Amino acid sequence: MGEAHEPRSDCPINAAVEVFGDRWSLLVLRDIVFGDHRYFRELQAHSMEGIASNILADRLKRLVESGLLTREDTRPGQRARYSLTEPAIQLIPVFVQLGSWGVRHRPTSAAQRVRAELLEQDGPALWQEFMDELRHWHLGSETPPRSPSVRERLNAAYLAAINSS
Repeated sequence: MGEAHEPRSDCPINAAVEVFGDRWSLLVLRDIVFGDHRYFRELQAHSMEGIASNILADRLKRLVESGLLTREDTRPGQRARYSLTEPAIQLIPVFVQLGSWGVRHRPTSAAQRVRAELLEQDGPALWQEFMDELRHWHLGSETPPRSPSVRERLNAAYLAAINSS
């Protein structure tokens, strides 16, 4: 990924997998999208899967190079903030489908499953609302999120699931 390379094939699924199909890239994007973790240390500290710092640094670099994230320019000693790009925001339906598949076919906890279930149940209108919110927060679009935001509703459902278990 780092330097330009010849794709393995011209298949659209392969093209997508070559950008974000490794073990960690989608999880890093997940933590930015759903957790609003936008700094290196936040991403590392809040990784449920325990991503190593060298792997996180590599994936952030690759995601920037592939156009899924931008990295704010900083002076030495400042924390760099990462932002989603439009192509990354358009992965929301992919996250929903992966979550739905995981709920149906893999062991998951009630608390971890609740957001995927809510996104699946409320459907494309909710996905679009969430993508619009992400555009506001990451790209500076004019449309402010409604209150409570989709992320706030998803987190409330998650917290309710934790408290009821």
